[in-house]
Amino acid sequence: MMKFIHSGKVKDVYELDAKFLLFHFTDRVSAYDVPMITDIKGKGEILCKFAEFWFHHLDFNNHMVRLDAKDKMVVKKLKMIPLECVVRGYLYGSLYERYSSVPKLLDLGPNLKLASKLEEPIFDPTTKSKIHDQPISENQILGDKILTKNELSYVKDTSIRLYNQMSEKSKNAGFIMADVKFEFGKDPITEEIILADSLGPDEFRMWSIESYKVGEVQVSYDKQYLRDWLIKVGFKEKLKDAANDGKKVMPPELPSEVVNELLKKYSYVYHKITNS
Repeated sequence: MMKFIHSGKVKDVYELDAKFLLFHFTDRVSAYDVPMITDIKGKGEILCKFAEFWFHHLDFNNHMVRLDAKDKMVVKKLKMIPLECVVRGYLYGSLYERYSSVPKLLDLGPNLKLASKLEEPIFDPTTKSKIHDQPISENQILGDKILTKNELSYVKDTSIRLYNQMSEKSKNAGFIMADVKFEFGKDPITEEIILADSLGPDEFRMWSIESYKVGEVQVSYDKQYLRDWLIKVGFKEKLKDAANDGKKVMPPELPSEVVNELLKKYSYVYHKITNS
Protein backbone atom coordinates (compact mmCIF):
# COMPACT_ATOMS: atom_id res chain seq x y z
CA MET A 1 0.00 0.00 0.00
CA MET A 2 1.32 3.47 -0.92
CA LYS A 3 2.54 5.42 2.12
CA PHE A 4 2.92 9.21 2.27
CA ILE A 5 6.48 10.20 3.28
CA HIS A 6 6.69 13.98 3.10
CA SER A 7 5.92 17.15 1.16
CA GLY A 8 8.88 19.09 -0.16
CA LYS A 9 8.74 22.62 -1.50
CA VAL A 10 7.35 21.41 -4.83
CA LYS A 11 7.15 17.59 -4.71
CA ASP A 12 5.14 15.12 -2.63
CA VAL A 13 6.92 11.81 -1.95
CA TYR A 14 5.27 8.43 -1.32
CA GLU A 15 6.77 5.04 -0.50
CA LEU A 16 5.54 2.26 -2.79
CA ASP A 17 7.55 -0.55 -1.15
CA ALA A 18 11.03 -1.25 0.20
CA LYS A 19 12.69 -0.42 -3.14
CA PHE A 20 10.65 2.30 -4.83
CA LEU A 21 9.21 5.77 -4.24
CA LEU A 22 6.61 7.80 -6.10
CA PHE A 23 7.34 11.47 -6.84
CA HIS A 24 4.29 13.66 -7.39
CA PHE A 25 5.37 16.85 -9.17
CA THR A 26 2.86 19.36 -7.83
CA ASP A 27 1.99 22.79 -9.21
CA ARG A 28 3.60 24.46 -6.18
CA VAL A 29 6.47 26.88 -6.71
CA SER A 30 9.08 28.25 -4.33
CA ALA A 31 11.69 31.00 -4.45
CA TYR A 32 14.43 31.96 -1.99
CA ASP A 33 13.56 28.70 -0.15
CA VAL A 34 10.02 30.00 0.50
CA PRO A 35 6.96 28.15 -0.88
CA MET A 36 4.63 30.57 -2.64
CA ILE A 37 0.93 30.56 -1.75
CA THR A 38 -0.11 30.58 -5.43
CA ASP A 39 0.10 27.43 -7.55
CA ILE A 40 1.19 27.42 -11.20
CA LYS A 41 -1.39 25.15 -12.82
CA GLY A 42 0.31 22.77 -15.26
CA LYS A 43 3.82 23.31 -13.89
CA GLY A 44 4.05 19.86 -12.29
CA GLU A 45 3.39 18.06 -15.56
CA ILE A 46 6.08 20.07 -17.38
CA LEU A 47 8.68 19.43 -14.67
CA CYS A 48 7.91 15.71 -14.59
CA LYS A 49 8.24 15.36 -18.36
CA PHE A 50 11.38 17.53 -18.44
CA ALA A 51 12.98 15.34 -15.76
CA GLU A 52 12.11 12.25 -17.79
CA PHE A 53 13.73 13.81 -20.88
CA TRP A 54 17.00 14.66 -19.13
CA PHE A 55 17.23 11.30 -17.36
CA HIS A 56 16.94 9.58 -20.76
CA HIS A 57 19.30 12.02 -22.48
CA LEU A 58 22.19 12.17 -20.01
CA ASP A 59 24.94 9.56 -20.06
CA PHE A 60 24.77 8.60 -16.38
CA ASN A 61 22.78 6.14 -14.29
CA ASN A 62 19.75 7.72 -12.58
CA HIS A 63 16.95 6.75 -10.22
CA MET A 64 14.01 7.00 -12.65
CA VAL A 65 12.04 3.78 -13.24
CA ARG A 66 9.04 5.08 -15.22
CA LEU A 67 6.35 7.74 -15.40
CA ASP A 68 3.24 6.66 -13.53
CA ALA A 69 1.09 9.58 -14.74
CA LYS A 70 1.66 12.91 -16.48
CA ASP A 71 2.92 14.42 -13.20
CA LYS A 72 4.10 11.32 -11.31
CA MET A 73 7.36 9.38 -11.51
CA VAL A 74 8.40 6.08 -9.93
CA VAL A 75 12.02 6.18 -8.74
CA LYS A 76 14.47 3.88 -6.98
CA LYS A 77 14.89 4.45 -3.28
CA LEU A 78 18.42 5.70 -2.57
CA LYS A 79 20.51 6.83 0.37
CA MET A 80 20.55 10.51 -0.57
CA ILE A 81 23.79 12.51 -0.32
CA PRO A 82 22.93 15.70 1.64
CA LEU A 83 24.41 18.10 -0.92
CA GLU A 84 23.13 20.24 -3.76
CA CYS A 85 25.80 19.87 -6.42
CA VAL A 86 25.63 23.20 -8.21
CA VAL A 87 27.65 23.79 -11.38
CA ARG A 88 27.98 27.36 -12.64
CA GLY A 89 29.15 28.44 -16.06
CA TYR A 90 28.26 32.13 -15.66
CA LEU A 91 28.56 34.77 -12.96
CA TYR A 92 24.98 35.24 -11.80
CA GLY A 93 22.64 34.92 -8.83
CA SER A 94 24.22 34.19 -5.45
CA LEU A 95 27.62 33.63 -7.08
CA TYR A 96 27.59 37.21 -8.38
CA GLU A 97 26.53 38.49 -4.95
CA ARG A 98 29.45 36.68 -3.29
CA TYR A 99 31.88 37.82 -5.98
CA SER A 100 30.73 41.44 -5.62
CA SER A 101 31.28 41.31 -1.86
CA VAL A 102 34.74 39.69 -1.79
CA PRO A 103 36.10 39.05 -5.33
CA LYS A 104 39.45 37.60 -4.15
CA LEU A 105 37.81 34.80 -2.17
CA LEU A 106 36.32 33.18 -5.26
CA ASP A 107 39.39 33.41 -7.52
CA LEU A 108 37.33 33.84 -10.68
CA GLY A 109 39.38 36.66 -12.14
CA PRO A 110 39.28 40.46 -11.75
CA ASN A 111 36.61 42.93 -12.88
CA LEU A 112 34.01 40.43 -14.02
CA LYS A 113 30.56 41.80 -14.82
CA LEU A 114 27.14 40.35 -14.13
CA ALA A 115 26.41 37.35 -16.41
CA SER A 116 30.05 37.01 -17.53
CA LYS A 117 30.95 33.57 -18.83
CA LEU A 118 33.48 31.85 -16.56
CA GLU A 119 36.69 30.47 -18.04
CA GLU A 120 35.56 26.99 -17.00
CA PRO A 121 32.41 25.74 -15.25
CA ILE A 122 32.90 25.59 -11.48
CA PHE A 123 31.60 23.17 -8.85
CA ASP A 124 29.83 25.28 -6.22
CA PRO A 125 28.02 22.92 -3.79
CA THR A 126 25.58 23.91 -1.06
CA THR A 127 24.16 22.21 1.98
CA LYS A 128 20.81 20.44 1.65
CA SER A 129 18.51 22.18 4.12
CA LYS A 130 14.76 22.42 4.70
CA ILE A 131 15.26 26.07 5.69
CA HIS A 132 18.02 27.70 3.66
CA ASP A 133 20.84 26.14 1.65
CA GLN A 134 24.32 27.50 2.33
CA PRO A 135 27.57 27.26 0.31
CA ILE A 136 29.84 24.51 1.58
CA SER A 137 33.52 24.06 0.73
CA GLU A 138 35.10 20.83 -0.42
CA ASN A 139 37.15 20.78 2.80
CA GLN A 140 33.93 21.04 4.82
CA ILE A 141 32.39 18.17 2.84
CA LEU A 142 35.39 16.00 3.68
CA GLY A 143 35.60 17.25 7.28
CA ASP A 144 31.92 16.50 7.90
CA LYS A 145 32.43 13.07 6.30
CA ILE A 146 29.59 13.64 3.84
CA LEU A 147 31.76 12.06 1.12
CA THR A 148 35.18 10.46 0.94
CA LYS A 149 37.90 12.16 -1.10
CA ASN A 150 37.38 9.74 -4.00
CA GLU A 151 33.59 10.12 -3.85
CA LEU A 152 33.84 13.91 -3.81
CA SER A 153 36.16 13.89 -6.82
CA TYR A 154 33.75 11.57 -8.65
CA VAL A 155 30.66 13.66 -7.83
CA LYS A 156 32.43 16.90 -8.78
CA ASP A 157 33.72 15.57 -12.11
CA THR A 158 30.36 13.96 -12.91
CA SER A 159 28.45 17.16 -12.11
CA ILE A 160 30.63 19.24 -14.43
CA ARG A 161 30.43 16.61 -17.17
CA LEU A 162 26.63 16.46 -16.94
CA TYR A 163 26.42 20.26 -16.97
CA ASN A 164 28.47 20.32 -20.17
CA GLN A 165 26.15 17.74 -21.76
CA MET A 166 23.06 19.72 -20.79
CA SER A 167 24.69 22.97 -21.87
CA GLU A 168 25.45 21.58 -25.33
CA LYS A 169 21.90 20.28 -25.78
CA SER A 170 20.52 23.65 -24.64
CA LYS A 171 22.83 25.53 -27.03
CA ASN A 172 21.47 23.51 -29.95
CA ALA A 173 18.00 24.75 -29.02
CA GLY A 174 19.07 28.40 -28.80
CA PHE A 175 19.67 28.65 -25.04
CA ILE A 176 22.50 29.25 -22.59
CA MET A 177 22.42 27.06 -19.48
CA ALA A 178 23.96 29.41 -16.93
CA ASP A 179 23.96 26.97 -14.02
CA VAL A 180 22.30 23.80 -12.76
CA LYS A 181 21.75 21.91 -9.51
CA PHE A 182 22.22 18.12 -9.30
CA GLU A 183 21.45 15.75 -6.46
CA PHE A 184 22.91 12.28 -6.04
CA GLY A 185 22.20 9.24 -3.93
CA LYS A 186 23.79 5.86 -3.26
CA ASP A 187 22.29 2.51 -4.16
CA PRO A 188 21.51 0.92 -0.77
CA ILE A 189 23.08 -2.39 -1.81
CA THR A 190 25.91 -1.61 -4.24
CA GLU A 191 26.77 1.91 -2.94
CA GLU A 192 26.88 3.09 -6.58
CA ILE A 193 26.43 6.86 -6.83
CA ILE A 194 23.34 7.62 -8.92
CA LEU A 195 21.77 10.83 -10.27
CA ALA A 196 18.55 11.59 -8.39
CA ASP A 197 15.82 14.15 -7.65
CA SER A 198 14.74 16.15 -10.74
CA LEU A 199 16.07 18.28 -13.60
CA GLY A 200 14.05 21.19 -14.98
CA PRO A 201 13.55 24.98 -14.80
CA ASP A 202 13.40 24.76 -10.99
CA GLU A 203 16.95 23.33 -11.03
CA PHE A 204 18.66 25.41 -13.74
CA ARG A 205 18.97 28.93 -15.16
CA MET A 206 18.26 29.13 -18.88
CA TRP A 207 18.81 32.22 -21.04
CA SER A 208 18.18 33.01 -24.68
CA ILE A 209 21.39 33.12 -26.74
CA GLU A 210 19.82 35.81 -28.92
CA SER A 211 19.18 38.26 -26.06
CA TYR A 212 22.28 37.49 -23.94
CA LYS A 213 24.26 40.60 -22.91
CA VAL A 214 27.09 40.73 -20.39
CA GLY A 215 26.51 43.19 -17.56
CA GLU A 216 22.72 43.02 -17.71
CA VAL A 217 19.89 41.10 -16.08
CA GLN A 218 19.12 38.27 -18.49
CA VAL A 219 15.84 37.24 -20.07
CA SER A 220 15.28 33.90 -18.33
CA TYR A 221 13.23 30.79 -19.05
CA ASP A 222 13.27 29.41 -15.52
CA LYS A 223 12.41 30.32 -11.93
CA GLN A 224 14.60 33.45 -12.10
CA TYR A 225 11.63 35.27 -13.61
CA LEU A 226 9.76 34.73 -10.34
CA ARG A 227 12.80 35.73 -8.25
CA ASP A 228 13.13 38.97 -10.22
CA TRP A 229 9.45 39.79 -9.66
CA LEU A 230 9.81 39.13 -5.92
CA ILE A 231 12.79 41.52 -5.81
CA LYS A 232 10.77 44.13 -7.69
CA VAL A 233 7.90 44.01 -5.16
CA GLY A 234 10.32 44.13 -2.20
CA PHE A 235 9.80 40.58 -0.93
CA LYS A 236 13.50 39.62 -0.92
CA GLU A 237 14.34 42.66 1.20
CA LYS A 238 11.50 41.83 3.61
CA LEU A 239 12.78 38.27 3.79
CA LYS A 240 16.27 39.48 4.70
CA ASP A 241 14.93 41.83 7.39
CA ALA A 242 12.71 39.10 8.83
CA ALA A 243 15.65 36.66 8.98
CA ASN A 244 17.73 39.22 10.89
CA ASP A 245 14.87 39.62 13.38
CA GLY A 246 14.25 35.89 13.64
CA LYS A 247 10.80 36.22 12.12
CA LYS A 248 8.93 34.70 9.20
CA VAL A 249 7.29 36.64 6.41
CA MET A 250 4.35 35.57 4.26
CA PRO A 251 5.01 35.59 0.50
CA PRO A 252 2.75 37.71 -1.69
CA GLU A 253 0.02 36.19 -3.80
CA LEU A 254 1.22 35.94 -7.38
CA PRO A 255 -0.81 37.96 -9.89
CA SER A 256 -2.26 36.10 -12.86
CA GLU A 257 0.16 37.74 -15.31
CA VAL A 258 3.14 36.40 -13.33
CA VAL A 259 1.58 32.92 -13.09
CA ASN A 260 0.81 32.84 -16.82
CA GLU A 261 4.20 34.17 -17.88
CA LEU A 262 6.10 31.70 -15.69
CA LEU A 263 4.13 28.76 -17.07
CA LYS A 264 4.63 30.08 -20.60
CA LYS A 265 8.40 30.23 -20.09
CA TYR A 266 8.56 26.71 -18.61
CA SER A 267 6.48 25.33 -21.47
CA TYR A 268 8.50 27.17 -24.15
CA VAL A 269 11.91 25.98 -22.96
CA TYR A 270 10.63 22.41 -22.52
CA HIS A 271 9.26 22.19 -26.07
CA LYS A 272 12.27 23.92 -27.66
CA ILE A 273 14.86 21.68 -25.99
CA THR A 274 13.01 18.37 -26.24
CA ASN A 275 12.28 18.95 -29.94
CA SER A 276 15.76 20.17 -30.94
